Amino acid sequence: MAKIAFILLCHKDPDAIINQATRLTAAGDCMSIHFDARSKPEHFQKIRDALKDNPNVTFARKRIKCGWGAWSLVQATLYAVEAAVEAFPRATHFYMVSGDCMAIKSAEYAHDFLDREDVDYIESFDYFGSDWIKTGMKEERLIYRHFFNERKYKKLFYASFNLQKRLGLARDIPHDIQVQIGSQWWCLRRRTIEWILEFTRKRKDVMRFFRTTWIPDETFFQTLVRHIIPANEIRTRTLTFLMFTDYGMPVTFYNDHYDLLLSQDFLFARKISPEAHVLKRRLGDLYAAEGAEFQISNEGRSLFKFLTGRGRTGHRFAPRFWEKESTLGRERELLIIVAKKWHIGKRFAERIKKVTNVPMIQYLFDESSCPMPDLGGIQNSIGKRTRHRRALMRMLFDYYDTDRLIICMDPNNMDLMRDFFSDRSQTKLIEVESHFSDEYLLGHAMRVGLAGENTPQETIDRLLPTIRSDVMSESDTIRDEGFEGYFRISENGSSEMNTRALARFLTIPEDRAREIAETDHLFAD
Repeated sequence: MAKIAFILLCHKDPDAIINQATRLTAAGDCMSIHFDARSKPEHFQKIRDALKDNPNVTFARKRIKCGWGAWSLVQATLYAVEAAVEAFPRATHFYMVSGDCMAIKSAEYAHDFLDREDVDYIESFDYFGSDWIKTGMKEERLIYRHFFNERKYKKLFYASFNLQKRLGLARDIPHDIQVQIGSQWWCLRRRTIEWILEFTRKRKDVMRFFRTTWIPDETFFQTLVRHIIPANEIRTRTLTFLMFTDYGMPVTFYNDHYDLLLSQDFLFARKISPEAHVLKRRLGDLYAAEGAEFQISNEGRSLFKFLTGRGRTGHRFAPRFWEKESTLGRERELLIIVAKKWHIGKRFAERIKKVTNVPMIQYLFDESSCPMPDLGGIQNSIGKRTRHRRALMRMLFDYYDTDRLIICMDPNNMDLMRDFFSDRSQTKLIEVESHFSDEYLLGHAMRVGLAGENTPQETIDRLLPTIRSDVMSESDTIRDEGFEGYFRISENGSSEMNTRALARFLTIPEDRAREIAETDHLFAD
């Protein structure tokens, strides 16, 4: 059976560390602690005194001062790992945690999970081939030597870096290793840890290289594991659930996140707020629980992205000059069908095409699989279609040799609507208003990853009103925009009302508009 040795790097809140160590070791696991040498000596002494009689707790034999992005974080980890290997010969797995981490599953569940597969869990993506690094230095982290901490000695850090660039002092990466990158929150088997320690003793050249790289805690263990362990024994993921905001800051969890955390396919989570006392107590009790069952839905990240995105109007950056100066053409007419229920929007558009013979493209800015003619590659992805929307529309008008074109659009595409209505061409929009049942909204939430089959009912009950409000606010935003040439048909509207709106939208006689408005099962789900 799995026995976990937790590797804890920490620098504050001694009471929380004592509680964390007590909870995790009470279930039979063990812990090796490195407490930052920069921190107050009395805090470290308090931790030592509180845990000195706990046989499942040990401490790194050497404490060092740690700095963000520096080698010291890796060295502190290695000191704690060495102490754990020696103190806990029966530990089967070594799990890296911080003082802000807490278990979101029971020890029983965690042990069973680790026993299922004889593998290591660590993010390890190709350093140069992946897009793990979004901004800032990339190759420069490795090929130049970084002797100063960027946060503490910013001027010296960049002065040293720029001097090396000017003098051409770039160095080679050790020829036999392929640098990997990923999260520092890993869980490795004992054999892997022992091989890593042996590697550090034998390969002094690799150790010298990593000591002067920048942010090595994202590359050192990730590279070594991939170097010494077969790929089929590595799961490229972390077992610690963490999320980041749009600004690159870790998301903090509070008391009301308990149900969400338990439903994620992870064993731990970070960061738990220091003020979330109820959450800490409930998670602490959970780790020692027996027979606990967990319904995994794993919608946490998509749900967070959805909820934080609500209310943002999302104005686009200044238009590129070739878009600003381009036009679809004064003589052309773009007819936009806006429908949240795509199947109804498509059915409506098909019926209009059949009655009017106007060319139609369905949700081209929302659905990558939307059938499109070959336009030289601009049609290949939603990103390209959106970036070059006016050029795309001109090409579609030319392709169909028409001055009238119908497209379908989701109501969340306000930037696109504004852009098309600002063009010198004639643009009209008709909104298809449908009824949204709870069942439909739940299905929508599942389709877009906001919920799963095992999402707790309590979460669903809180989520559905939010989604309904979001759908309604999209419609309100369109109406508030005051577009000239805006029309609406409604599932609850009369045939006469819908017929008049269609006749004006399509500029056709009312008898032909009635054919469309009275289409059988037009609004059926």
